[in-house]
Amino acid sequence: MGGHRFSFQVLSKAVSGRARLGRIETGHGAFETPVFMPVGTGATVKAMTTEELRSVGAEIILANTFHLMLRPGCDVVRDLGGLHGFMNWAGPILTDSGGFQVFSLAPLRKVTDEGVTFRSPIDGTAHDLTPERAMEVQSDLGADIVMALDECLSCSADREQSLQAMERTVRWAERSKKAANVARQAVFGIVQGGMFADLREESGRRTVEMDFDGYAVGGLSVGEPKSLMFEMLDVSVANLPEAKPHYVMGIGTPHDIIRAIDAGGDMFDCVLPTRNARNGLAFTSEGAVRVKHARYARDPSPLSPSCPCSTCQGYSRAYLRHLYMSNEILSARLLTYHNLYYFHCLVRAARDAIRQGRWRGIATESLPLPPEEDEQTAARQRHSQTDNSKRTTDNGQ
Repeated sequence: MGGHRFSFQVLSKAVSGRARLGRIETGHGAFETPVFMPVGTGATVKAMTTEELRSVGAEIILANTFHLMLRPGCDVVRDLGGLHGFMNWAGPILTDSGGFQVFSLAPLRKVTDEGVTFRSPIDGTAHDLTPERAMEVQSDLGADIVMALDECLSCSADREQSLQAMERTVRWAERSKKAANVARQAVFGIVQGGMFADLREESGRRTVEMDFDGYAVGGLSVGEPKSLMFEMLDVSVANLPEAKPHYVMGIGTPHDIIRAIDAGGDMFDCVLPTRNARNGLAFTSEGAVRVKHARYARDPSPLSPSCPCSTCQGYSRAYLRHLYMSNEILSARLLTYHNLYYFHCLVRAARDAIRQGRWRGIATESLPLPPEEDEQTAARQRHSQTDNSKRTTDNGQ
């Protein structure tokens, strides 16, 4: 495992807005920000090998404490070389604390100031997840960047619920930092506060006082209107130090990522490109392609004429439709490869625009953005999938 060689440097700032080009160095390599992190919750990005992840441009990936502590067990991963050795990934890895997955279990968990008691959705066994336990598991997993345990609520939470969760998240952040393996891992605190600006301001102020290596904005993209989401994002990021990286958790449509970059976000993850790929939807700069549509049955063209990825260079829409309609495994592999390639092209174009002084937020020329109304339809598909990709059993991918 690599040592804790963590640093963040702002290389360039946009002329307008809060977008910035940065560089993060870890014990397993460096990468520039803004960056998109593919979701590999169960020590795998579904349908992708680690070699394929590198070829689409991935430089850092995300794995999940909750799923790995349940299966195969953090001791197994630890004894087999940590996540890097276990999954054959030599680059940086970020693990989340498992809080989001635990809180999605609603009827199977109980929250107290001490932590969360829950029953495994796999076999029904009882488990405790405290800030100390979350840090212990993440230490065993050996990620380069680890997250403090937080309490995530739905967008419908009222002020009292949001206040209690924010206060608990702040207390858990302090305990998480004390318990973390700071000699080997960078630790990020998380800003919460629900849909209340003053609570997010207070959460940010108190979390920043603990001097984490970086800061995440949590509790967004949980069903709230887009306008409210970005209002809360702006409030949250405005209170974070410029000298530390800002991780915007769970925001993932192309337009949302660009707007979050403009708000000062540096790191992003989302299940959208992988989950939608398995359900037959490809993101392109020309708009979403739903390969099941009958109009593609004899279409010899690629998913995107402008995309140089191996899927677009080697396979037609007709063939991809055939694979999907036949329930072939190759459908998920080819569409996932394309979607992740597209998302990495998007953030690379954003980095180049900031570097070259061309950044104008959503109006930046050369960003491979699809029509926004088309994208919104694609985003809605994320929440209405009927395959086996449930939030806690499908590893959130």
